[in-house]
Amino acid sequence: MKLRIGHLSTFYHTAIILMARGDAAARLGVDVEWKLMGTGPAIMSAFRNGEIDLAYIGLPPAIIGIEQGIRVVCVAGGHMEGTVIAAKSRWKGHPEAGGLGNVLGQFRDRKIGVPGKGSIHDVILKECLRRYGLEERIEVVNFPWADLVTEAVVHDEVAAAIGTPSLAVAIRRFAGGKVLYPPSKLWPRNPSYGIVVDTGYLGKAREIVEQFLILHEEATSYIRKRPREAAETISDYVGIIDAPFVMETLELSPRYCAQLTEGYLSATMEFVKALARLDYIRRDVSEEEIFDTSLIKKIHPEKDHYDDGLHEAT
Repeated sequence: MKLRIGHLSTFYHTAIILMARGDAAARLGVDVEWKLMGTGPAIMSAFRNGEIDLAYIGLPPAIIGIEQGIRVVCVAGGHMEGTVIAAKSRWKGHPEAGGLGNVLGQFRDRKIGVPGKGSIHDVILKECLRRYGLEERIEVVNFPWADLVTEAVVHDEVAAAIGTPSLAVAIRRFAGGKVLYPPSKLWPRNPSYGIVVDTGYLGKAREIVEQFLILHEEATSYIRKRPREAAETISDYVGIIDAPFVMETLELSPRYCAQLTEGYLSATMEFVKALARLDYIRRDVSEEEIFDTSLIKKIHPEKDHYDDGLHEAT
């Protein structure tokens, strides 16, 4: 038996912690194969092709895949509010510019960079542009890898970017930029990422998935309760970022937990509506199709920790 896990380069996902520790296979009792992918849509293609069993992914691409017949289900959360708007410092942000409409409006007739089409960041950006009547005035440029978005801002190929907190920190550091609108205001309690599993694999290896979720929850707790140590662990493993960079990213968006809360579920269902408005899906996808909460409720029966923050960072 093997567990093939698709993950992104997003370093605050617990995948990095688990890979750094190196004991997942021993604790699960099966071979574990980690597969790095560029975007959520690429992960869904891997599920379709039978290349992975479980993955870290934003919920919009998972919903799109479910609507297209890919048999996966979300069994745990991980992080909320992981999408940020950032740009070079010459642009106005909140509260100076006023509301979100004004923040986005200053980019009329310009380009905003975002990871792949159908990614959570892409959907949030396009829904916000639609809300403020800017979809015909601002060009959205999709990139296959999130790292390319930072480079595009540095070289003024796009005027702004929307993506992960780490993207925003990179723009601060390498482009003299700033956050234009905080993640907590952009789409409150949005499901930054969750743990999604192939339903066939879940049916035959439920105990393995349950044990993996225990490891996942332990890692989210590690980030919350020992963030500076977690930042060192992540930095040492990734190798191209320092611990202060990681810590700044964790502090920018500090909602970590494995639980699937009512807020997490309801925010996801708002994405279903947005995906339909944007013509990414042609039918409603039900909550029951997207989620199986039974395992996470079993291993995490207590109240969720999304609002606990980072204990050492306060």
